[in-house]
Amino acid sequence: MSATTVLLCGVGGQGTILAADLLARAALEAGFEVKVSEIHGMAQRGGAVTTVVRFGDEVSTMVADTGAADCIVSFETTEALRNISFLREGGYLLVADETIKPLPVACGRASMPANARGKLDSWNAVLIPAHDLAVKAGNAKCENVAILGALESRLGFGSDIWAHVIEGRVPPKTVEANLTAFELGLGFANGR
Repeated sequence: MSATTVLLCGVGGQGTILAADLLARAALEAGFEVKVSEIHGMAQRGGAVTTVVRFGDEVSTMVADTGAADCIVSFETTEALRNISFLREGGYLLVADETIKPLPVACGRASMPANARGKLDSWNAVLIPAHDLAVKAGNAKCENVAILGALESRLGFGSDIWAHVIEGRVPPKTVEANLTAFELGLGFANGR
């Protein structure tokens, strides 16, 4: 398998880095070589966070140039639009159906992009009700793992691999909710 590039993006506090770590660990357990690159832009204050995970039989670099990502996984609609230039032709978008107003917008110094959902539709983005799935799983903070479940529908690593990785990485008291969120995300993507 040639290298697959997944760009994960969101804002600080959404679990973008944890999701990338889970994806990288799952790819390793599936037998692939993995490389990861992270960019934290004031992540603790709601700034942009972008992580690239590349995996395959051989991965020469962790860099994802413009037009190189096979998939963009976004935990927020505006970040999906901000990173759309990285998507390769024929790639796919998985986006949490959530919009977070950054501080400049909340203060009135900037505005949100017009018609974000319409623009995402034009890119054939799959909008995932990640918040609703996480709440149904018992923990609203599991949105990131619900989206990973949707991603698994495209990757095919296997739920057993993901379960092992999730159990070994998330806090023990959240394991059940995260596993449920993962399965709900997978079910949502498979049911589309």
